[in-house]
Formats: sequence, structure tokens, C-alpha cells
Amino acid sequence: MIRIGNASGFYGDRSAAWREMLEGGPLDVLTGDYLAELTMLILGRDRLKDPSLGYARTFLRQMEECLGLAAERGVRIVTNAGGLNPAGLATALRSLAARLGLSTSIGYVEGDALDRPGALAANAYLGAFGIASCLTAGADVVVTGRVTDASLVVGPAIAHYGWTRDDLDALAGATVAGHVLECGAQATGGNFSFFTELPDGGRRPGFPIAEVHADGSAVITKHPGTGGAVTVETVTAQLVYEIAASAYPGPDVVTHLDTVRLAQEAPDRVRVTGTRGTPPPPTLKVGVAGIDGHRNAMTFVLTGLDLDAKAALVRTQLEDAVGKEGLTFTVTETAGGALLNAAIHDPDPKRAGRAFSSAAVELALASYPGCTLTTPPTDATPHTIFTTEELPQPPHWAVPPNGTRIEIPPPARTEPLIRELVDEHAARHAHQLPDQPQGWRGRVGTRSGDKGVDANVGVWVRRAEDYAALAGWLTGERFVELLPEAAGHPVERYELPNLGALNFVVRGLLARRDWLDPQGKALGERLRARIEEGP
Repeated sequence: MIRIGNASGFYGDRSAAWREMLEGGPLDVLTGDYLAELTMLILGRDRLKDPSLGYARTFLRQMEECLGLAAERGVRIVTNAGGLNPAGLATALRSLAARLGLSTSIGYVEGDALDRPGALAANAYLGAFGIASCLTAGADVVVTGRVTDASLVVGPAIAHYGWTRDDLDALAGATVAGHVLECGAQATGGNFSFFTELPDGGRRPGFPIAEVHADGSAVITKHPGTGGAVTVETVTAQLVYEIAASAYPGPDVVTHLDTVRLAQEAPDRVRVTGTRGTPPPPTLKVGVAGIDGHRNAMTFVLTGLDLDAKAALVRTQLEDAVGKEGLTFTVTETAGGALLNAAIHDPDPKRAGRAFSSAAVELALASYPGCTLTTPPTDATPHTIFTTEELPQPPHWAVPPNGTRIEIPPPARTEPLIRELVDEHAARHAHQLPDQPQGWRGRVGTRSGDKGVDANVGVWVRRAEDYAALAGWLTGERFVELLPEAAGHPVERYELPNLGALNFVVRGLLARRDWLDPQGKALGERLRARIEEGP
């Protein structure tokens, strides 16, 4: 088997994880995922300031102390830290290796960047065969831009076993392993509903490892002595994270998540088997990052009597000062009073900037009794937006250490993606929803996140015998009843009985400008709390 670890789940993850993984035990390949949707916006702004940037600079700093260690341990590195400029990061790594006296061979993958007028960045989600080509050509480090997160694991497995595009089940199995690893410690107890049951209480979970076999099956594990745990539940929680239908499309294979089977093989070892794959769709997902105006906010403390009248006075005063357009006001109750958040969204950074925040500060001695602000005057920040589209699968290029450009053609065999029958508010026309089963406390876990402007909420049961009851009760309509913020948005519901899980996708929820959970990370826990509250 090939032993593939992960040392980063996002741009800003634990800096010491690269060294921890390299020193913690044997590995063949160590991967790092840096490119959440938000990261593309950050890197896009970096590149506007300096065209030589556009990559994750923290990765370069991490390699200062780890590039030599990886060479010493014989561990190859694969990362998408190249972001919007993989060639630039590859050049910077070569300079670093030379300065450290290392003979590290570096390759990179390009071809994801697209031209979209007005966008900070537009990138296609490439597959794994470019990575495999660089590794086969002798690269010790492979840098990519926007590839699917799972490709960081699938690429090394392709190179190790010599899989072709026809090895669909193996590619699908490796995709599952890659999906489990891509968010780092989320597979080992991070963000886990039942963190209090972990051996260390979730204090410092280790990073995951996949032992991928020739048929695509894998064992998910972690280095001995590291925190957290690898259990069927921690792996399930990551599998239902940021997916939609059980037919999970990728550029190299459609992975059928409803075929995946998990088994606890030993402590901190979960075997993943049974995954089936079918040909990929003829199109690729494209992520487009842009700026949708500018935002700013100021917070007033309201105490004592007449709180509503005090909030109304501030609202009137700010509207008189800067105009009503784009202003929103939200009151949050606190012990002893309330907080009034005054926010503005406007195309003009000057109006949304000091014109607004200074107007708020000027009220300090001219507004309601006891007027206090918790925020200083600030400039506006760009309000970013991430949307997706599709385009026919294009070729892309691998650039191995010798500098030649190797074209990676799109798959010759593709099939239109057939969307599953969606239970969208399945009980909408029913006269009566089924009653809630009794005694759910501690028996249901959740995990939620974002896919562009869509929110994803995965729900799983801890005991297999509870699945039928949960699936019969938690319809799309019941979901909206429990999470009223989803009302007015299309809600799709998918069943994953092998995993004892349901997955809900709320279309467009995260496009709201007033949304306090812009990446949908807290939706799952809010849903779990309301399920456990009972009827």
C-alpha cells in the first residue's frame, strides 16, 4: 500500500503539523490542502497588490524547516498551495531548496486558471492525472493550483499503482480517502459532535493518514500517540461534509458514496471498502471569486430603560448622516442590555468606510443616554462572493522537474451526470408529519459547511438500528421547521444508508449579506440541538 498523510486542511491550519507528521511515523507522501473558496479571494487580492504572489505564503515558511526533513525521510510532498500562481511557488521552492543546499526536484500543474472579466479569480477544478505525471517523472514536490481537494491523494495513488482512467472503482476509492483527508483534523475528532468522548476531549487532534491499496480501498489512521481518534463516526462525519447527492462528481470519476462501507478494524484504524465509480461527467466545476461591494459595521451598547427607543434613535441618526441605502440594524440581547450592530453594504468604499464609521463615532456625545461603542472607526472591507459554473473538460498541463510541458488530455470516456431523485420538502403536501421518535439525545451527530453559496448539512445516527426512524422522520419539510433560516430556499435531501446518514443541501442560503454564519459551519450543531430538544 501507499501511505499518504495530510498536514493542512485550509490556509491558516496548524503551522506545526508538517513537522509533526514528518516526525511522527512512516509516510510515503504528505499532502497539504490550502484552497477553500475564501482562500481564492484572499489570494486574488494578494495578486492584485503583487503579480508575483497569489500562492499560500505560509506553505513556503513551513518548508523552511520541513523541506530537508522530508528529503531525509524520503517523503514526497503534494500541495495545492500554488493557488493562483503554482509556477511562482515552484520557483520560490527551488530558490529555497538551493539556499538550504537540497537537491529537491519540484514539478507543478497548471491549466486551471480561466479568464473571467471582473473576477478576482476563476479556476477550474482539475483532476489528479497531472499530479501523477509529475510524480512519475521524478518530482519530490508537486505544486498545483485549483484541483479537487481529493486529487491530492488520488494523484499519488495513480502514480504508485499505475492506474489508468478505466480503473474507475480504484479511482473512486482513492477519492473517498482523499475526501476524508482533505480537511485535516476533521477526520480525527476536530469539529466532532461528540468531542467530549474523545480520549483527550478533542484538545489537540492529530492529522489523518490513508493507507491506500491497489484496489482503491483504504485504512484511515493517524500517527501513534497523537490526539483525537479515528473511528467510524469521525470518518462518517467527514464523509458527509460538503457533499450533495450520493453520486459525487469529479473530473476523473463519479464516486458513489452510497456504496462506501466503513468498519472499525482496530483502535484508530477504519477500513473503507466497497466504493464504486462510474465515468466522470463531460464538464468541470469552475469557481469564480469576485467582489460584491464593500462592508463595514459598528456596534453600540444599549443598557438601562427604553432599549427599543435608543436603537431607533441610533438608526435615525445614522440614516440622516449617510442615507438609508444599504444600512441594516441587528439587536442582540445580552446580560444587562443589548448590542446594536449597525452595518452597511455599498459599492462605494468611501461611503461604506470612514463616512459611515466616523458618523457612528460622532454620535458618542449626541445620541441616547449611556451611548457606548465597542468598535473604533474603520475603513470598509471588500464583500467577496464565490459562485460556480461549468465548462467542458479542457486539457491541463504537468510541468515535471525537467521543465517540459506534458499535456494531460481530458478523459475520453465521460457520461452525463444523472441527478438522483431529490426529496425536496418531501412531506410538503402531507396532512401530518410523522411524530419525532423519542429519546434522540446523544444518538445523532451532524457536520455542516459550504459549497459556494449553498449550505450542506450532514446528519448521521450512532446506531445502525436508528437510521430508518431518522430517515422516516427528518424530511425536507421537517428540516426547514427545525432550521427556519432555510425557509424560502430550495432544500434537497439525500439518503446514505450505508453510512447511516442523511445529507441536506440548502441552495443559496449563504448568499445572504446579513448572514452571521457565512460558511454554514454552525448549521449542523443548531440542527442537532433542535433534534435533541424533542417534540
